Amino acid sequence: MQLKKYTDYALRVLIFTGLKSGDELASIKEISQTFSISEHHLGKIVFELNKQGLIETIRGRYGGIRLAKDPETINIGAIVRDLEQDFNLLECFSKETNHCVLSPACKLKHALHEALEAFFKVLDGYTLKDLIINEDELLELMGL
Repeated sequence: MQLKKYTDYALRVLIFTGLKSGDELASIKEISQTFSISEHHLGKIVFELNKQGLIETIRGRYGGIRLAKDPETINIGAIVRDLEQDFNLLECFSKETNHCVLSPACKLKHALHEALEAFFKVLDGYTLKDLIINEDELLELMGL
């Protein structure tokens, strides 16, 4: 299974803003330069994260973005579920597109469904705070 770049970049935005201290603001330009991601693409991601109430955007000359919640309250599993719309690992995961003749007796579908549940159980055990606990290393790697 592979997450979309959109989800990857959204998690990077959250990590970046989570590393800012106090009321310090991050900018889309700053995040773009750090991760070599298009500002246009980041703008869409920031819009979505703002809409979800995860980050706050401040407009104007001295504006920017910052977390809208404490990092301890931002659950990684919930974010991935919200940003990823399709967890149909196989054709048979979707009733609309399933044409596999093995489906009624297939154990693979059940094994993969169990694995997907385990994947989310692990992610549900992490918050943004857990991802930024090694703050000094992350800041150094980002050149900040």
